[in-house]
Amino acid sequence: MAKKPVTRFEYRKIAYDGKHWQLLRDLRAETMRTMEALDRSNVHSITHGSIARGDISEKSDIDIFIPYVLPSFTVEMALENSGISINRRFLVQATPVYAVKAHVEIDERSSVSFPLAKLRPIERDFYKFGGEIDLQTLRKDMRVNGVDKRLMLIEPTSNGHIESTIAGREDSVARLLDVSPSIVFDRVNALKRRDQVGRTGVFVERELSPEETFEMVLKKLSDINPAVRRRLRSD
Repeated sequence: MAKKPVTRFEYRKIAYDGKHWQLLRDLRAETMRTMEALDRSNVHSITHGSIARGDISEKSDIDIFIPYVLPSFTVEMALENSGISINRRFLVQATPVYAVKAHVEIDERSSVSFPLAKLRPIERDFYKFGGEIDLQTLRKDMRVNGVDKRLMLIEPTSNGHIESTIAGREDSVARLLDVSPSIVFDRVNALKRRDQVGRTGVFVERELSPEETFEMVLKKLSDINPAVRRRLRSD
């Protein structure tokens, strides 16, 4: 079941037990393996969400993102050359105004994604909003502030984290996370709407066959879908 957004003010101090710290170490080690494979091919990546913040659970995914446009074969070859198998590949566009993204699924828990069109500033801020770290920061075993799917601000402490509601504090949270207030209000509204009407799906989702490339499929979609074509032209 999806986590529901918290709209009333809450403030809690959470202490992690030994099992939590071990799980975090294990997930981060797995994350670093993939990020280092990319780094060896001079591909800069980030990981975002609970892996970056530290508030992981048994259900946490490993989401790695490359925040710029690059040839898809560069990513796929970097993984394969390091012995990391690719399970499936699919192209996604969340809404008509968002950039089309490539998703490379390694397994049910881990994936690498990257944009196939230049990100708008609010799209880039999405990852900072949830908390993001790069490989260098991950190697230092650091954790960062970010907001989870309950709309709770997670602030790491030496023995766990502090969590507090962001509703009504959007401007101060934006300053803390160094993002535009627009992304904070956008995420608050989106998650509240999802809680009310349920998940609405994505605008485009297309799995690739083994012989297809992301660029090939993007060209096909832009030829038949005016919204995809308009987003590409807005770069």
